[in-house]
Amino acid sequence: MASEGIRQPAVAGLFYPDDPAELRATVLRLLADHPQAGEAPKVLIAPHAGYIYSGPVAARAYNLLDPKAADIRRVVVIGPSHRWPLNGLAAPSVDAFATPLGDLPLDREALDTLDDLPQVQISDEPHASEHSLEVQLPFLQVVLDEFKLVPLVVGRAAPIEVAEVLMRLWDGPETLIVVSSDLSHYHRYKDACAIDANTAAQIMARSTHLIGEQACGYQSINGLMQTPQSRPLAIHQLVLQNSGDTAGPKRQVVGYGAFSLE
Repeated sequence: MASEGIRQPAVAGLFYPDDPAELRATVLRLLADHPQAGEAPKVLIAPHAGYIYSGPVAARAYNLLDPKAADIRRVVVIGPSHRWPLNGLAAPSVDAFATPLGDLPLDREALDTLDDLPQVQISDEPHASEHSLEVQLPFLQVVLDEFKLVPLVVGRAAPIEVAEVLMRLWDGPETLIVVSSDLSHYHRYKDACAIDANTAAQIMARSTHLIGEQACGYQSINGLMQTPQSRPLAIHQLVLQNSGDTAGPKRQVVGYGAFSLE
């Protein structure tokens, strides 16, 4: 819920620890255990499940930020609406998002640049219980210095509608874009590996035709790949795993991938 202009955590204690010291230690351990070499990215695609499941994959993405951590002053985090029926995209009206590690101020000036776009609405309801953005925030708080947040939840939206929003927010090296998405859901391990490998190949080929069965954040990925700014960037597949590789049984798994664009 939003309280006095602050969106409170919805999945602290469920997807990640709600104790600040434990949460910071958990993120630092994930980062230390899953190093990743490479150039500092403009865009990350990272998963959003519970840290025990997707944390190792997300850590590989966030480790890339270290060389430019001090330069990033704005982070656009965009992900799917899992629980709230939504046409277009929703930006919140609150002033900050809270996590156990502290409050993250929103970049209201950046959000105001979207006011004239008909596909963007101001609504706190889609954000209130949504985990796809929230689980990215502790990683960002640990890795980066001070920054402002631009959180956007995506519902039914065409790639060009998402692309138009991202183009408005792209800006320069001070702005990082994080696209939040898991991959396939609840297939047997072997089947999931095949499905996710195909999805990863489409992402690497910059497809704008992913569907929900491939990635829950498909609208955001499709929109990203349609932005003119993304096309000159090199794209890298960092890691492709699923919950059967990290902490779950292999009878039914959820897929996770990390990608960077630089």
